[in-house]
Amino acid sequence: MTDQQAAAAMNVRDVLRLPDFRRLWAAQAISDVGDGLTMLTLMLLVNELTHSTLALAAVAIAMAIPPLTIGLVAGSYVDRWDRRRIMIVADSLRAVIVLGFVFAGRADLMPLVIALALIQASIGTFFSPARGALVPRVVPAEGLLAANSITQATRVIASVIGSAMAGLIVGVAGLTWPAFAIDAATFAISATLIVGVTASLGRPTAAERVAVAGVGASVMEGLRFVGGSRLLSTTLLALTVTMLGLGAINVLFLPLIVNVLDVNSAWLGAVDLAQSASMIMSAGLVAVLAARLHPTRIITVSILAVAVLIGLVGATTHVAQVLLLLFGIGWFVTPIQAAVVTIFQTGVPDEKRGRAMATLQAAMSGASVASMALAGIFGQLVGVRTVFFLGALVVGSGGLAAAALYRGVRKSDAAAGRTSDTAGAPDASVDVGESAAA
Repeated sequence: MTDQQAAAAMNVRDVLRLPDFRRLWAAQAISDVGDGLTMLTLMLLVNELTHSTLALAAVAIAMAIPPLTIGLVAGSYVDRWDRRRIMIVADSLRAVIVLGFVFAGRADLMPLVIALALIQASIGTFFSPARGALVPRVVPAEGLLAANSITQATRVIASVIGSAMAGLIVGVAGLTWPAFAIDAATFAISATLIVGVTASLGRPTAAERVAVAGVGASVMEGLRFVGGSRLLSTTLLALTVTMLGLGAINVLFLPLIVNVLDVNSAWLGAVDLAQSASMIMSAGLVAVLAARLHPTRIITVSILAVAVLIGLVGATTHVAQVLLLLFGIGWFVTPIQAAVVTIFQTGVPDEKRGRAMATLQAAMSGASVASMALAGIFGQLVGVRTVFFLGALVVGSGGLAAAALYRGVRKSDAAAGRTSDTAGAPDASVDVGESAAA
């Protein structure tokens, strides 16, 4: 990144002035509130109906499988079809499907609950890469890091709001159907907002219309492109290794607080709030960093910092120490997420961007699921504290790998990717200038 490029970096306020990005951002925020609301409500419903950890696990697995399977195929279609229309259809379908949970309030209908969760998650695998691939057509390259940072911060806020609403609706009213009805409404509002996005920005380019010999060949082409780019493959490797360490940590926070530190479970809310608060506040920091550091440097430094802080969490003796360290971790999580998405948006030609975003989604989901599965096993074998130390080592190895492998990536390579992302885009310079996604 040259000094001239760095000086031209847009901040959060700049990108929110772009009408089309505001619509995408607002649609995502409203939808994320509904997602947080439904996620907790669904788990509460399943627990109330079955009192079975197996049933809870089945629902969680049903929602985790699609990004690992359907996701890569979805990315291929995102590169062939109108991305804006994909998002509208996806949200419209999810608005209908989530209402199905209203009619599944009996234990004998658990197979229906699992099927609906699977279908909803499958549709989501089309929406996420479509949004990620559409944002670079709406936001100039110098504003992507700021756009992605505000998106990540908003996602955290929306999740907290959604979970709080679920607690009020289910805990106070004792009902679950209003939560699902509200979620359906958020999907409908999201779809309506996306309808307002400039239509030409979503249409496939001439390169995207070129027929590929089957979906399988299209998927493999996308995987080869990511694997053949030192910048993209290093970013994917660093993030995957990091998620292998973080997934286990996320699972074991509850036993660390309740069992190891012997603290009331009510502190879990404060712990979550501490990290959420710093993740939100760090959104503004990302825009400042964008003017001074390349995204690869942001990723490397942030991952290594998170590794150190996780190791310190494993050595804590008081919950106040956990709160402080989690507040520190949050300052680095948002920059990691924003920088990774930005690299995939700017380092991939427009006609392959959907598949690249789907590959990123699949890698993150797969690493998280594998890590969570191993967390329970190792937690029993070596203890919770030891898993935190091991997790810190795994995360740290991801940061060290990034530091070593990014050295082989020339800054001109990143610039080339940034140039190529506009080469295949529609001629929408007026739209981007006047009306201008995780």
